[in-house]
Amino acid sequence: MPPAAPAPRNPASDAAELRRIHAFLSAFTRRQAERILPVPGGFAALDDTYALSYGNNHVLIDGPTDPEALPGHVDAAMAPLSHRAVYVLDAATGEACAEPLARAGYALTRTVVMRHTGPLPERGGAREVELPALRGALAESQRRFLPDAPDEVIHTLVERRAARRRGAADVRFLASHDEFGEPASWADLYVDPAVGVAQIEDLVTAASHLGQGHAGVVLDTALRMGAEAGCTTTFLIALADDWPRHWYARRGFVPVGSVHCFERT
Repeated sequence: MPPAAPAPRNPASDAAELRRIHAFLSAFTRRQAERILPVPGGFAALDDTYALSYGNNHVLIDGPTDPEALPGHVDAAMAPLSHRAVYVLDAATGEACAEPLARAGYALTRTVVMRHTGPLPERGGAREVELPALRGALAESQRRFLPDAPDEVIHTLVERRAARRRGAADVRFLASHDEFGEPASWADLYVDPAVGVAQIEDLVTAASHLGQGHAGVVLDTALRMGAEAGCTTTFLIALADDWPRHWYARRGFVPVGSVHCFERT
């Protein structure tokens, strides 16, 4: 069956949805962090337990900032760490920060914020699991994506998921399993019924199960669970120049904004 046509776009509605999503991302990042340091235009979210994780140790810019001064502010906030990471929510601010951060040695990755506007699918058949059930699959997938990473880094990237429990009112880890009961595809679902927003994050399929439909099972389940929790906005973030964003588009997601991700090792 061909995918359903997307709903007509409304720029004003997209802008309002993006503001809600930005607020959700800022609040999630603050709650997940072990400690927060103020930075002009945003804050540094830090967690010494997962010091090697960029996702747990970065500066989030969610307001106006001085692009030329930003590299110095980031250095001051992240001084004990070996890496630097800056995530800018507003697209225009991100573009303004690109040149100063490039001069300071940062690489830029552009991502797309995509909101689900298609028909709500039936629950796909994935189920909620606890972290221990995913450890092996997570470690294998991280090693696939980062073949040269030290074991310490892989361990951190697996275990850091525990901190995500703090990020939202309702955090679920979902998985679709193969015929032997092993995780074939998985994702996080972050739900905040109070503001009516849900995020789907880190949808990954094991290498041995690619092309078997497991990712769709997980995605459909997450969408249905978010709606059943009362969320009228469900979104995800995809790399701007990678194929999954087109797969998400076929499943009813439309771009409403972007996040600029700057990183320096």
